[in-house]
Amino acid sequence: MLMESTTASFDALNLSDPICRAVQSEKYTNPTPIQHQAIPHLLQGRDLLGCAQTGTGKTAAFALPILHLLSENPSASGSKSPRALVLTPTRELALQISDSFRVYGRHLKLKQALVFGGVSLKPQINTLKRGVDIVIATPGRLIDLYQQRHLRLDNIKVLVLDEADRMLDMGFLPDIKKIYAMTPKDRQSMLFSATLPDEILRLTKNFLNDPVRVSVNPPASTVEKIDQRVLFVDRENKGALLESVLQDESIEKALIFARTKHGANKIVKNLSRARIKADAIHGNKSQSARMEALQKFRAGKVQVLVATDIASRGLDVDGITHVINYELPNEAESYVHRVGRTARAGAVGVALSFCDAGEKGYLRQIEKTINRVVNVVDDHPYHSESIAAKRVSGIGAGKKFNGRRNGGHSAAGSSGKPGKNQNRKKFFSAKPGKRTRFKSRTPRTAVSA
Repeated sequence: MLMESTTASFDALNLSDPICRAVQSEKYTNPTPIQHQAIPHLLQGRDLLGCAQTGTGKTAAFALPILHLLSENPSASGSKSPRALVLTPTRELALQISDSFRVYGRHLKLKQALVFGGVSLKPQINTLKRGVDIVIATPGRLIDLYQQRHLRLDNIKVLVLDEADRMLDMGFLPDIKKIYAMTPKDRQSMLFSATLPDEILRLTKNFLNDPVRVSVNPPASTVEKIDQRVLFVDRENKGALLESVLQDESIEKALIFARTKHGANKIVKNLSRARIKADAIHGNKSQSARMEALQKFRAGKVQVLVATDIASRGLDVDGITHVINYELPNEAESYVHRVGRTARAGAVGVALSFCDAGEKGYLRQIEKTINRVVNVVDDHPYHSESIAAKRVSGIGAGKKFNGRRNGGHSAAGSSGKPGKNQNRKKFFSAKPGKRTRFKSRTPRTAVSA
């Protein structure tokens, strides 16, 4: 459960009146824990290492104090150089962070530039020439613009590294080091991440100066309101199982994760044959195609969006009722980010993971990382008893299971053929036996940005 902080309102954080008015207009009430703990330190100019599970409001935790500090300390007359820089791993996340700055800074006269690859340089260059206060960027394009002398970083007062663990996974460390070297040493630095592997902790020693550490949840934990379940299935039956699951009427918006771009395209193709509206988003898609797919999904024109892990960080779509891991990720931290796309802003959601014989080791590592046993749904048409029978939990001393969970009866043997007496609606809604529409959002907190 997302607990509200003890702070009565955002007003108590001593943010400027224009920012408070913008927050109030979004109908946010109390700060989330990461906002409540981080913002006071950031307003004092401290460096900060923030760790919080995805969907708990990390963006607002750094966007609000940045907007406050820049508005309270105007730039020198005639200066066009940016004073705040936010680095992020993907275009999608950069766009969402930009939207958050725009919403929270609507009553301020601060300008921003959005810088990422895959699109023309010219519009970004023109924006920078007119002068900006804040730059939100992916590392590669930022370095390109800097090297072409379209951008100066010698006036940066605040530097944010968002989704730091993902940045390292994507091989951005050399670029990050270059960018840090381009900025003043006396800048204020913030590093936010949903997980804190050893590599991140080593990174903080080089890039943060005596940082305050804020961790509101155990590293790599998942939101309690996510109902997590695993379905054991033979690999060749995953497609049929997915079509069967998507017949459940409680699934209003489903985000499906595949391990590869080719796999994502194949899933969309198969679903289209079954007359299920779906689209894909991954690195091989053009920026325009990715944004079009995302907008259709947001608008409800397609029920299903199939993605690779590029969408597991930063993709923020209201009303995702279900996340389905068609293939389990080979890194447990990726699982945390994937399932965090549902149960956002205080809502509830369901995460279903299809696990074949070759993925049991991934499941075991996931359970060890999130420190909880994922419940088994065995009453589905393609249940594999042979896989379930050999399950070993990642919790405790190698605890074995018999494959029975949720009070269900085995629907099929190891053959994976459909069984009888199925009742999918009881298994795939947020509360077994009850259809849940996931509409409750009162009171709201600033966790969607």
